[in-house]
Amino acid sequence: MSQANSTVGTKRIERCFAALKSQNRPALVSFLTAGDPDPETSQRLLDGLPEAGVDIIELGMPFSDPMADGPAIQKAALRALAAGQTQAKTLAMVKRFRETNRDTPIVLMGYYNPIYRYGVERFLKDAADAGVDGLIVVDIPPEHDDELCTPAARYGIDFIRLATPTTDAKRLPRVLESASGFIYYVSVAGVTGVGAPTPEKLERAVAELKQHTSLPVGVGFGIRTPEQAATIGCFSDAVVVGSALVERIEHAKTPDEAVAGVHGLAKELAQSVRRCREAVTVEGE
Repeated sequence: MSQANSTVGTKRIERCFAALKSQNRPALVSFLTAGDPDPETSQRLLDGLPEAGVDIIELGMPFSDPMADGPAIQKAALRALAAGQTQAKTLAMVKRFRETNRDTPIVLMGYYNPIYRYGVERFLKDAADAGVDGLIVVDIPPEHDDELCTPAARYGIDFIRLATPTTDAKRLPRVLESASGFIYYVSVAGVTGVGAPTPEKLERAVAELKQHTSLPVGVGFGIRTPEQAATIGCFSDAVVVGSALVERIEHAKTPDEAVAGVHGLAKELAQSVRRCREAVTVEGE
């Protein structure tokens, strides 16, 4: 697929948020690690997420040293690597997904090392060809945009930046400068899946962030339950859930149980997120 064709994929994230804005609801963004617990089961998990109600999919690229991830996602990455997952296989998963789904945005999330080893230009071309819409690479700061962010834009791939509770007013403009797709606000200081966000502080932080960017703001890290997702969905453009889904895989005794557990929780989260602003409207009347 040419770069011109990949432009269609570029707009998937933008189209998704525009459609949800017209419905007055936030996006449900789910995270799973590619290849966890094995390639076949992982593909089943990925393929079934849209039907379960997920609006945007984050697919983790397994790496042996996932420094921003908590225990659940660290273990998922190790399970995937032990099962033989590679960057090429992760891209092949996306390509297979695109055979039946042309609408749901897919964002690859991970670390620079596997991309660097794969070859940046080769990776970006293959990702665009597969149907990847965005990248979240947590260890590439804005000062190194030329490494990945700027080349990604040439392939029509959004580069989604993280903002955190420790991102101060001086640093924020640099973080936002080359961001596209949406801004991922890290709800707690620390690693994924550890600690729960405080809704009041989060709402103030998201409101402050929105004063500095026109991009949608999604909130993640520490969101585990439908109730938490609904609360945060009232004031954010997207709710990101990862560790709670990944733990369903860890604790499943069989592949079928893993698929049922992940898709079941995704459905509960989706239902809660879809209703969250209706409840606010009714209460306010």
